[in-house]
Amino acid sequence: MEEAKWYVAHTYSGYENKVKANIEKSVENLNLQDQILEVLVPLETVVEIKNGKEKSAKKKMFPGYVLIHMIMNDDSWYVVRNTRGVTGFVGPGSKPVPLTAAEIKSLGIDFARAENEEKTLIKFDGKVGDQARIMSGAWENTIGEIRDINESKQCITINVEMFGRETPVEIGFTDVELL
Repeated sequence: MEEAKWYVAHTYSGYENKVKANIEKSVENLNLQDQILEVLVPLETVVEIKNGKEKSAKKKMFPGYVLIHMIMNDDSWYVVRNTRGVTGFVGPGSKPVPLTAAEIKSLGIDFARAENEEKTLIKFDGKVGDQARIMSGAWENTIGEIRDINESKQCITINVEMFGRETPVEIGFTDVELL
């Protein structure tokens, strides 16, 4: 028997959860649980810091796309392709192309974990040149100028005065407050 692989289906924007529910219902009705194993709409929690307050919201990692773990055959292809809201599979022409192991890894999704478990990202609304106060740690209550914002590491670099000269200090987004 063929091995199940991850495929990406393109959907109308905003219909990802509806498509997921419709595919799962079709799988149940047609008894295709052994062919379409899992349907995911990966979410991430984005935390925005505004005026020193954290606000979190869940957002789709890939708006307009649904990830499907399935064995590709005529039946499974037909079910997904003819689900309301699906515009097609990702791939050249009408031929679906499975994700490679490297692509799955680069997406940052651990497919072994619970369905739709999300990762947390923090959005920082400050910019280079703004003044910020460090809220915790050895530099608590120190005020400095933001020199760099690193979204991927979720931290900023602030110049603080130490021994009469400016020294760069790396601080996490949640440990600072904009002034």
